[in-house]
Amino acid sequence: MAATRPDCICVQEVKAQAADMANRFERLADLQGHFHFAQKKGYSGVGIYTRHVPSDVVIGYGSTEFDAEGRYVELRFDTPARKLSIISAYFPSGSSGEERQQAKFRFLAEFHPHLMRLKAERDFILCGDINIAHQQIDLKNWRSNQKNSGFLPEERAWMTKLLHTTDEGSGIIDVYRQLQPTATDTAYTWWSNRGQAYANNVGWRLDYHLATPAIAALARAEHIYKGEKFSDHAPITVDYALTL
Repeated sequence: MAATRPDCICVQEVKAQAADMANRFERLADLQGHFHFAQKKGYSGVGIYTRHVPSDVVIGYGSTEFDAEGRYVELRFDTPARKLSIISAYFPSGSSGEERQQAKFRFLAEFHPHLMRLKAERDFILCGDINIAHQQIDLKNWRSNQKNSGFLPEERAWMTKLLHTTDEGSGIIDVYRQLQPTATDTAYTWWSNRGQAYANNVGWRLDYHLATPAIAALARAEHIYKGEKFSDHAPITVDYALTL
């Protein structure tokens, strides 16, 4: 963080509580953190670190079910000339079984209209672990994963609807794919800890920048950092020609 000096860094699955962060992780490399923690200890949780002072901080997206899981923090950087939000979001995983897959479907059903309401009133960049590989080029072994969580037809259809350019109730941009429309092996951001997935680059693209069209048009470059391995995910950075 100190070396790259981002304006914002969005983190997901922090698996911590406020007491765990106190005097340790609220501020890193001169970036102030803002967090949404899960009620359950050692579970989920998201945050945004920024060197800028937001005009407002929104914790949760108003869900009676999922706000308890610590999945959404939104920083607003509004000026008289614009309304702009940076969002860190952690979508549920359904890989543990059918119960959590159904919860994931409920989350997706809630979250799409939330994004549409937000898009109607402001621009935003959502950085998140979406836990969905949208297309065949977004994972190594797409054929054998068509019945697995993260690449189910219903999940992929949700992404297709969200990213459709002309339909009402759509129009969000997958910024990485805007910049790298055909990348496959270099696109992955997650590798299973099982076997030799990382060594053999048997990966998935699960981490996204999703932006409204006006902001997506300002994206200039992307980078998936693999110089160090911090977790089973690799950080994805996008440079935008905008000032917070």
